Amino acid sequence: MTTTTTPVRPAAAARVRSGAATRMAALGRAELALLLRSRASLVTALALPAVMAFSSRSLVNGLDLGGTGLSIATVLLSGTLAMALFFSVYTNLVGVYVTRRESLVLKRLRTGEVRDTEILAGAALPAVVLALAQCVLLAVGLTVVLDAPLPQAPHLLVLGLLLGVVLLVAGAALTAAFTRTAESAQLTFLPFLLVSMAGSGVFLPRGVLPGVVADIGAWLPFSPVMDLLQGGWTGDLGGPDQGRAVLVALAWTGAAALGVRRWFRWSPRH
Repeated sequence: MTTTTTPVRPAAAARVRSGAATRMAALGRAELALLLRSRASLVTALALPAVMAFSSRSLVNGLDLGGTGLSIATVLLSGTLAMALFFSVYTNLVGVYVTRRESLVLKRLRTGEVRDTEILAGAALPAVVLALAQCVLLAVGLTVVLDAPLPQAPHLLVLGLLLGVVLLVAGAALTAAFTRTAESAQLTFLPFLLVSMAGSGVFLPRGVLPGVVADIGAWLPFSPVMDLLQGGWTGDLGGPDQGRAVLVALAWTGAAALGVRRWFRWSPRH
């Protein structure tokens, strides 16, 4: 006895892809409208990275960067872009996912044809676009202000930003899974943010840390992103180190995605 299967026609597959893009775009537009109404979120996302860059300048000026291949300008530039990703994507989306869950928005969306990944990705679209646009403006502006050299390996810079965005979206969803209320969402992002700032080389390059601390810090989730951002400016990140950075970033992103699939809650906990 033989069975026949009906092949998926290219036109039908195109409609499915188009439908997914349309649904995510609609979610993104709705989320953008809410983001523009939240002045606190906009100020946090837009102002804090630049403020932290200039407030950290005195700290970076006092560092001995000899042997790290970095300069004051490249440390501040890569650290500022990292902060733009954290505040525009990670801290913002933790609150977005928790608030939408507690107000039953996520639960209602799941009753329709929208897939789970489309819900999470659609909600993240405005934050991602905002972060990338902000990174471009900060990179251009700070390059002029700090009289910094142009990126020697811009493809690494772009790769670092893209990997950072994907990692932080997954990380935000995972953090939201363990955040009970919208109020506590203002605190639950702090551990990952502070650990990354201290150990991943955001404003304190790992090359100036003690050996064991630097070795441990190299395996933190955001460290490969910082390696790519800094390597994008200096051009000193070799092929093996580039491959290692990409693999480590993808491994942490995959682990976060598995955690989201396992623990993310779509309705409030009663």
